[in-house]
Amino acid sequence: MRTTTGWLARGSTSTLHQVPILRRSLRRDDIAVRVDYCGVCHSDLHALHAPRDADAPALMPGHEFTGVVTETGPDVTRFRVGDPVAVGNIIDSCGVCAACTAGQENFCRDFPTLTYGGTDRHDGSTTLGAYSREYVLRDEFAYPLPAGLDPAAAAPLMCAGITVWEPLRALGVGPGTRVAVSGLGGLGHLAVKFAAALGAEVAVVSRSADRAAEAARLGAHEVIVSTDLDQMAAARDRFDVLIDTIPVPHDLSPYLGLVAMDGTLSHLGHLGPITVETTDLLVGRKKLSSAGSGGRPATAAMLEFCAAHEITADIELLPSAQVADALERLDRNDVRYRFVLDLSDLS
Repeated sequence: MRTTTGWLARGSTSTLHQVPILRRSLRRDDIAVRVDYCGVCHSDLHALHAPRDADAPALMPGHEFTGVVTETGPDVTRFRVGDPVAVGNIIDSCGVCAACTAGQENFCRDFPTLTYGGTDRHDGSTTLGAYSREYVLRDEFAYPLPAGLDPAAAAPLMCAGITVWEPLRALGVGPGTRVAVSGLGGLGHLAVKFAAALGAEVAVVSRSADRAAEAARLGAHEVIVSTDLDQMAAARDRFDVLIDTIPVPHDLSPYLGLVAMDGTLSHLGHLGPITVETTDLLVGRKKLSSAGSGGRPATAAMLEFCAAHEITADIELLPSAQVADALERLDRNDVRYRFVLDLSDLS
């Protein structure tokens, strides 16, 4: 076993404490990564606030990170010590089901092994995330970090980025496509950047016209104010794809109204029950879809696209000792657009 340091919550508490933790010794196809930067995701907040028993496994969040390879197992040929890498929220899968063989490990029939709170497929232990100085994982689920991408600002690409990238690509977004993005947060701002770089005509749907300058900076052509009934009516049936990144429960009807005939609303921000009026789909043969994370081929392609188009997340970088402040501010949406922790303050 290997000893490192990280931010851990024990039992039923949501408070993170800096403690020594154990990482496994390297298996033959493992790499050890010195974690340099880790994004703070809404999923981390949800995991910490979810009810847990006093005897629940310890929780260490963090599933979008970049760092440097420090050691490799004997069967590893993809990486060498010193290579910069990026890792997302999946670190293993069964590898043999239909989804895995199609390069969609995120939909593994046997469920993928998550970077934290997952179950290791070999020893049954609970995985601990990347709010720590070192991570050990199977080499196939790490990705070379392209030269030119800032490693801190690239970290959120591995969760927020791939979450919006996969549906944009699956829905054929490109030149001539009309895309709307609702919710201009961690996911939404990257959806705007990606859609614009893919050549689409992009609009942001926001509760406030105050976001117009910001939306334009990110690549959007316009802002539609969702609280302005006239603007919403004027935009009816306009968009081939609407990427919905709003992270709280909300009525989908106004947003489906913006979707064109045979278009799709991809619901990404809120993972929970929703209610949909069938007629909102029926009129126009509209489709409602969702997505989560991404498979290995899509993740590698996203990173190469980001390098080619100089796309990274807009971040606020904090020392990991300020993780509690980052989580508290994230809870009240006080971030533009993603917190990233600098783990260099851990030994």
